[in-house]
This record gives sequence, C-alpha cells and structure tokens, in this order.
Amino acid sequence: MLTSTLPETLKFFSGPKPRVIGHRGAAGVAPENTVAAFEWAVADRADIVELDVHATRDGQIVVIHDDTVDRTTDGVGAVKNLSLAELKRLDAGYRFRTDADNYPFRGRGVTIPTLAELLHRLRDIKAIVEIKQSEPSIVDRVLTNVRDAGKEDDVLLATERDDIMRDIRAALGPNAPIATGFCHGEVAAFIEALARGAVAGYAPPGGALQIPPAFAGVELVTAASVRAAHALGLEIYVWTVNEPAEIQRLLDLGVDGIISDYPARVAAAAGRR
Repeated sequence: MLTSTLPETLKFFSGPKPRVIGHRGAAGVAPENTVAAFEWAVADRADIVELDVHATRDGQIVVIHDDTVDRTTDGVGAVKNLSLAELKRLDAGYRFRTDADNYPFRGRGVTIPTLAELLHRLRDIKAIVEIKQSEPSIVDRVLTNVRDAGKEDDVLLATERDDIMRDIRAALGPNAPIATGFCHGEVAAFIEALARGAVAGYAPPGGALQIPPAFAGVELVTAASVRAAHALGLEIYVWTVNEPAEIQRLLDLGVDGIISDYPARVAAAAGRR
C-alpha cells in the first residue's frame, strides 16, 4: 500500500474540494494577470488564482506571463529591461478583446500589478505563484514578497523549470514552510514511476501536481494517476481546461482542482453557488 512521505499537510491544502482555480485570474473574461482578472475570478467563486512573475530592471516582482510586454500591452520590450515606472505606464488591457472589434479594457487604467500589490489586495484568496524568470534568479525576492504580505499559508510556489525549482527548494529548506508544486522533471519522474509500477517507493518532492490532461500523446490524468497521487498525499490540478464537458470528465475522475480561464464554469460544475 502506498503511503505519503510528505510532512504534515500545509494550510494551503485546507478547504473544500474540488478547488476552483482561476488561470491568470479569469483570463477568458478580463486581461490576464491583472487586478481586473483576479477580482473577476474571486467574483466567479475561485478558491485559488494562478499567476506568473518576472522581475523588472529595478528588481520589482511583477505579475506577467511572458518575458516581454509585447503580447499583453501596448508596449514592447523585455520585462527585465524595463523599470517598474515604465511598466506602470503601459496599458495592460490594450490587447484583450472579446471579439474581432471589441476591446473593452483599452484605456481604462489597467496596469501590470506587482506581486506585493496583488497579495495585499487579495487578502482572502490563495495563489499559485509560478516563477518564470531564471536569470537572474528572483526566488528570494518572491519569497520576501510572500512573507512581507503574511501569505505563507496561502501561496503555492510553482515553476515548470527544473533549475528554478532547485532554487525554490534550496531557499525553503527541508521543512518547506510554503507549499510547492512539481517542475517538469519531477512530473516526469512521477509518471515514469507510475508506468513502472514503482510508485510505492516514490518520495514526492512537492504537494501538488499541476499537469495538463495529456502531453506529447501520453495521458497524464487517468484514474490510475489520480489514485496513486492521492495515496501519496498529493493533489492534482489540471490545466488549462475551459470546456464544460472536459471539466466534468476530470472532476468525475476525482482530480482536486481545475485551472481554467473561466473559473465560473468550474464552480458551476462543482456545484458552487
């Protein structure tokens, strides 16, 4: 029988399931990774918001997915080459549209938020903070923001990159007082152990697997993988799922959370009112 090797459950994992997780806030209905999107997610009954961070030229941690501002604002350039003041002058609602000719957030003062601003503003919600930038490392500054906001119990640190996760785990130390997810290599190790029937000897390094339903033609979220994860004390959060039928299928498999651009759809499937 499988048993968990994780320490006592962190407070991040308390609360009702399935967890409704807003992808970059509510990126389907408001400009991603902006206060507008995060507040929309809260209104749509999200339990958790997922967000991404980089650092500015002057060392401020800001909430943005890409390493440039080109796709999501009216500006151009690398985030790490711009100061916070320069970023704040950009219109982060400029490119969001609901159809070909409708840009409802342009010119409405939507800006790129700092992580500190967001954590202080969203006091009653949890956050998955995905660290995107590796050079130079921003792990220590992200941790400072989380601790200064008193949000250690409400944050899960995530990254796809193995090198960034090594920095995260080194900074947190062996007792891991803040929840962490799995990087790419750690997800691969779990799936490989499952395929070999060797999960009984597997020691999970984090508390939650953030995975797509499938990758490179391999089904990642199955009855077997959910069962094995739960036996190890892990939660499974599936991204990025927007179709109601697929949301329902995954909930029926017993996943612990759905990451969606439309958290209201997940909340409806989960029976939230």
